[in-house]
Amino acid sequence: MEYFVGIDVGASTTKAVILDKSAQILGHSVIHSGADFGAAAEDVLHKASVGLKKENLGRKIVISTGYGRRNVLFADLTKTEISCHAKGSYHYFQRAHTLIDIGGQDSKIIKIDDGGKRIGFKMNRKCAAGTGAFLEEIANRLKIKIEKLNGLAEKATKNVTIGSYCTVFTATEILTKIRQNIRVEDIVKGIFESVIKRALEMDLLEGNIVMSGGVVAHNPYFVKMCEQKLGKEIFVPPLPQLIGALGGALFALETKGGKHA
Repeated sequence: MEYFVGIDVGASTTKAVILDKSAQILGHSVIHSGADFGAAAEDVLHKASVGLKKENLGRKIVISTGYGRRNVLFADLTKTEISCHAKGSYHYFQRAHTLIDIGGQDSKIIKIDDGGKRIGFKMNRKCAAGTGAFLEEIANRLKIKIEKLNGLAEKATKNVTIGSYCTVFTATEILTKIRQNIRVEDIVKGIFESVIKRALEMDLLEGNIVMSGGVVAHNPYFVKMCEQKLGKEIFVPPLPQLIGALGGALFALETKGGKHA
């Protein structure tokens, strides 16, 4: 048996997906990238491989993608994260659509046609605002575990506008809100609204919309807020944080002439 592996090394997290020749997911994992991207790639593949037959692990094709893709020394090939995210998204939504991916360090909008071809993309500004890192920093400022943000936002009763475009200035603005006795739940929803605004302002959004990334994976209320903002249903793939790694694995499968649905 041969395995097809995609490893997506992001600035915040490293993801791995392992497929069989029928494009079925056999294993996957997500870990923090840390300070050694090469070591993170090896670790995430090991974790994703748990339960697979060890004698077959040498028979694999590995494609790396993401910010640290060139640090994966055991990869057979590298692909850009834009290509891999488009490939992974189209695997689940085989029609023209726009993918909004909100990751730890960047956000991107990728437009894909009916045949799965990437026809355009936009990236966010070189700033943490509008990314998972922004949410993580704000959670630290509020002394709240980041996994608690979704539940807090759901309990908001007022709309609070967070106007700053910079993480540092936003922290100061939040302190002002706290001094004004504004509830933490309302502040967190305002932070979500701020991230959504940064993402949606990157490009004109028409037609079918798909969302992926770690922020989406851990914050379903975030997606609901986006739907309300756009006035339409938003599609979220299974394992939304792994779409880039899945795309890499699908490219690995294609290198052997494999077919997938």
